[in-house]
Amino acid sequence: MKILRYNDSNGTIHRAAQVEDRWIRLASDNFGESQISDDEAQIARVLAPLAPVCIYGIGLNYRRHAEETGMAIPERPIVFFKPPSSVIGDGDTIRLPSSSHKVDYECELAVVIGRAAKNVSKTDALGYVVGYTGANDVSARDWQQEWGGSQWSRGKSFDTFCPLGPVLVTLDEIPNPNALAIKTVLSGETRQDWNTGDMIFDVPTLIEFLSHETTLWPGTVILTGTPQGVGMAAKPQRFLRDGDDVTIEIEGIGALRNNVQNAA
Repeated sequence: MKILRYNDSNGTIHRAAQVEDRWIRLASDNFGESQISDDEAQIARVLAPLAPVCIYGIGLNYRRHAEETGMAIPERPIVFFKPPSSVIGDGDTIRLPSSSHKVDYECELAVVIGRAAKNVSKTDALGYVVGYTGANDVSARDWQQEWGGSQWSRGKSFDTFCPLGPVLVTLDEIPNPNALAIKTVLSGETRQDWNTGDMIFDVPTLIEFLSHETTLWPGTVILTGTPQGVGMAAKPQRFLRDGDDVTIEIEGIGALRNNVQNAA
């Protein structure tokens, strides 16, 4: 099932499921519930598929991406955080902060936790997932690498730096999250084009690792890393510019589109 979150003309938030070529409002707007009503959705504005309670990012999780950056393959997942305030939806604008001149794109598969998970094994991990969506882990590389005090979160945390969408896709439509085509198209040019099978730590491994003595509450989002082709590693480098449009495409999920503007 594909689930869309949206505002109606009164600004009220609802969720809807795709039924053939129509969007039908769900009977409940509570996260995780998916009973379909009899009413067609009246969509005024598309929102991010959820309002996350927490966002975990995983760095350097594709082998070819590690190679292009010249960094060693990590022995354990590299974890950082993005605040919920960084989330925007499909069609919203990524704002380039005035303090950075090296803002990069990163197409990523986002895993959404549907029930409380703690000390979960890899074998059982996918049973705690409610679905998947697309993500752009927008990153200010100067803050990440030069000014962040050796940690990454500041460079990943500016407002609008976590586009999510366009929809939440439930597990029945994506039985294997590590077998999906994933790409970034930047102002008409394909910059990343690979497969989630290149992850160093697959989705069940990440859930097992993150849930060790730590509760992952429903609504937790896990960004699973990006493949090769980021702007930082390009020759010449290609960072986001005012006037760009960037599209993240993931097989089975769809296209997450955002335009880019200077924050000023």
